[in-house]
Amino acid sequence: MALPADFLPVDDTPTALRPALEKAWQRLSESLARADNVAEMTGQEPPSENWLALGTERRRQLARVITISDFALDTLVRYPEWLLHLDAGGELDESPQGETLAAWLAERLESAEDEAGLHAVLRRFRRARMLGIVWRDLVRPVDTDMWATAAAVSQLAEVSLEGALGWLERHFEPRWGRPAARSDGSEQRLVVLGMGKFGAGELNLSSDIDLIFAYPEQGDTQGGRTSLAHQEYFTKLGQKLIAALDAVTADGFVFRVDMRLRPLGDGGPLVGNFSSLAAYYQDQGREWERYALLKARPVAGDLEAGSELLGNLRPFVYRKYLDFGAIESLREMKGLINREVKRRGMQANIKLGPGGIREVEFVVQAFQLIRGGRDTELQVTSLRTALARLPALGLLPQGVVDELEPDYVFLRDLEHALQALEDRQTQSLPDDDLDRERVALALNMEDWPALLACLEEVRGRVRGHFDAVIADPEEELEENGEATEEGGLSLDDWRALWCGELEPQEAEAMLAEAGFAEAETALRRLVGLRQSRQVQAMQRIGYDRLEALMPLLLDAVAASDAPDTALERVLPLIESVLRRTAYLALLRENPEALSHLMGLCSASPWIAEQMARYPILLDELLTPATLYTPADKERLADELRQALGRIPEDDEEAQLEALRVFKHAHVLRVAASDIAGTRHLMKVSDYLTYIAEVLLETVLAMAWRHLVRKHGYPMRRDGSRAGAEPEFLIVGYGKLGGIELGYGSDLDLVFIHDGDSRGETDGVRPIDASVFFTRLGQRIIHLLTAVTPAGTLYEVDMRLRPSGNAGLLVTTLDAFGEYQRREAWTWEHQALVRARVVAGHPRLAAGFDAVRSEILGRERDREALREEVVKMRHKMREHLGGKSEAGQFDLKHDPGGMVDIEFLCQFAVLAMGHETPELLRWSDNMRILETLESSGRLPAEECQRLREAYLALRSTAHRASLTREAARGREADFEAHRQTVIDAWQRLLETQA
Repeated sequence: MALPADFLPVDDTPTALRPALEKAWQRLSESLARADNVAEMTGQEPPSENWLALGTERRRQLARVITISDFALDTLVRYPEWLLHLDAGGELDESPQGETLAAWLAERLESAEDEAGLHAVLRRFRRARMLGIVWRDLVRPVDTDMWATAAAVSQLAEVSLEGALGWLERHFEPRWGRPAARSDGSEQRLVVLGMGKFGAGELNLSSDIDLIFAYPEQGDTQGGRTSLAHQEYFTKLGQKLIAALDAVTADGFVFRVDMRLRPLGDGGPLVGNFSSLAAYYQDQGREWERYALLKARPVAGDLEAGSELLGNLRPFVYRKYLDFGAIESLREMKGLINREVKRRGMQANIKLGPGGIREVEFVVQAFQLIRGGRDTELQVTSLRTALARLPALGLLPQGVVDELEPDYVFLRDLEHALQALEDRQTQSLPDDDLDRERVALALNMEDWPALLACLEEVRGRVRGHFDAVIADPEEELEENGEATEEGGLSLDDWRALWCGELEPQEAEAMLAEAGFAEAETALRRLVGLRQSRQVQAMQRIGYDRLEALMPLLLDAVAASDAPDTALERVLPLIESVLRRTAYLALLRENPEALSHLMGLCSASPWIAEQMARYPILLDELLTPATLYTPADKERLADELRQALGRIPEDDEEAQLEALRVFKHAHVLRVAASDIAGTRHLMKVSDYLTYIAEVLLETVLAMAWRHLVRKHGYPMRRDGSRAGAEPEFLIVGYGKLGGIELGYGSDLDLVFIHDGDSRGETDGVRPIDASVFFTRLGQRIIHLLTAVTPAGTLYEVDMRLRPSGNAGLLVTTLDAFGEYQRREAWTWEHQALVRARVVAGHPRLAAGFDAVRSEILGRERDREALREEVVKMRHKMREHLGGKSEAGQFDLKHDPGGMVDIEFLCQFAVLAMGHETPELLRWSDNMRILETLESSGRLPAEECQRLREAYLALRSTAHRASLTREAARGREADFEAHRQTVIDAWQRLLETQA
């Protein structure tokens, strides 16, 4: 039955394309007529009758699809009944689930008796599914976009691979047998890794599929007529699998297969076992192979073993440190692509040309390679997922991502439209006017010029973002004029000096011109580094990175406020990273980081030493927003939780390292803000104390989990079982308790529990509760003091516990209270003034606070107390004070120093606490002085002057630690402050002496 001439609506078809639609419809009509004739001869229902039943909207969609896509038209001409099957199965409106596709293919494969039959089934299956995918891509039903199209093609490839592989395994089993089991007894199958867009699940409409084949272990097949070595078996199976998909037959092909990403490419074995692959990547793996493996994903065969293999290769792909060397490799790869594009006249290629698809992929993958080892959220194969995660990690502004994502979608939609024309792998814009109009229609553009205008805008934005990430820093500097300011020296000048191309006198004159006061010394330092054994022994890649960095570094040194000091302090850092050249790349790729480095090192030798000792701190220079803005306690806890969440719970070594890196990084932020003057002294100490508290809370939780896993939970005194929250207290004394931590402070700690000391834990390996809590304390000390490549967390002093070094490491709350009531010396009660809970269970903390308030609030013989306090102070002065040179003053220990103020506060609390309970609330000197003022116990003016004196003394001592100087000041500078302290001391403590 002939279909009516107006069967297809033409209203939505542009005038220029209506002749093409008429020709397409003529071909379809002729095909349907032939199909009707065949149906009539065989006594079946004519297909045209079912076509007539199609609704208006479906007909409108058909007109659009066959106008744009010759592939869809050719397929329907060849198989007109497929449209009805796809429509009935819902495949024109949504993609079938993977399980459904696999079941459909399995059913069809049952009829395949030989490889020719396999090939025919696979190709017809693929063509039918691709007709549905192209249809949905061109008409865009609900929930269909570029990502859905890419996912559908990827799913089809996976189902085709798995179906073909399973059939081949079964078909050849009688001849070759099956692989021997692994050493753990599990079955062995071929592992098929999808690479590139296939691994990402983002294939385009006519993609090749990049694959790597592997198998777990060597051995021989069993159960067949011929036994083959696993290498031979999996090679033969892999060859058969490639042919099943890639070979072109009368039915076409399934997917073109590219195996060149395997080790050694076309020159290497087709299949490798896990151990040989691991050895290859470790010993010979190249940078581009890291880039390729970013997107590797098991797609067929033994998926679990594939995940195991990729887990083993992860350290090759993702470095523990920030790997800015990856940008050099990406830049080189892009350079090769650019040269090839230029040579072949492919500037209009929307994938490889400027501002094309590849540049978006390079931007995202650059961040994955550089930071994926640290920010494990980026260890994903999907570009879309990785791109969406960059703003939260502070790597790209949200506004940039909001441009890149839709621009990438536009480019991929255009790519799909180009490929939908003929099911051909192309990214080149068409020259034919008709094809141009078809592509414009596919993208819902008014015409071809409108599409080109939009494409130009998109490519311009992409190129701008690409350059911002991948561009060479030297080119950026020179384009911005930063390296050649008027009268300044160029990078070429600094390169000539570093490379020794200048005569010594010429080099010294150049350094003097650049602002070096000691040009001869500076040159000697530079020559010494260049000629050092470490530099001469560097490998080529490291040496090249040093050569590239030094002109930029010298330019930054010269631009600093104190070039001589900056050079002296930064060169040891460069020496320390000569064998870890990723840090040379980091500095070279981030000139702004160099500027921050100069400022910090010039201001503080302590920071310079920390950087040289722990080069991982260089990462902090990349984010000035956080470098000069220390985190509050809540954010610190959240950051640490996220950092540890990326590490397996059983990897203690990595956890210890992460704790130390966290501490060093955040202390550096505090020091940087201190130097920049963005934080008041009190805030600096607050932040340093927050860092210690967050780390102690984390260490306590880690130690508790460790002991509980081994021995079970201890029992409470009421007979109930302790819970997951550690029922333990860490009490901070001294500077930690007084919220006055400095940069190098150790931690004075006391451990307390309130469990049933006579009971035992409830685990498989129970131990006495007292032993459990002692081991818990030992574990905490170990976690704090163990030495890793990043050093220790803190030095720990436990001598303030009851009975000091002679006492138990951990004491019960009752025993602690009894000791304080009956045995503690006055100096121990003085120390208790500065004590507070810094980590532990809230219920126990309340119990400790009650004991502390009780002890400090007892009424004392004031005269006896005064004598004890004065006696202790004089004893300390004899041992620690009076060692300053003439005109110098020890900020802590000399009369009128910080310790005198601390003793005054402690005396006041112990003497007046029973009458003024507000004094018992605080452990820090500043708030004790404020309370003495607000309660009227001391004159307001005196309290204010004491606070000013204490702040001045602490601020100077603080700054001395950053500049690596002794905690001393000039007597003349502190005369008024010292007199304030001495007067108060005389009035309160020496009046009756």
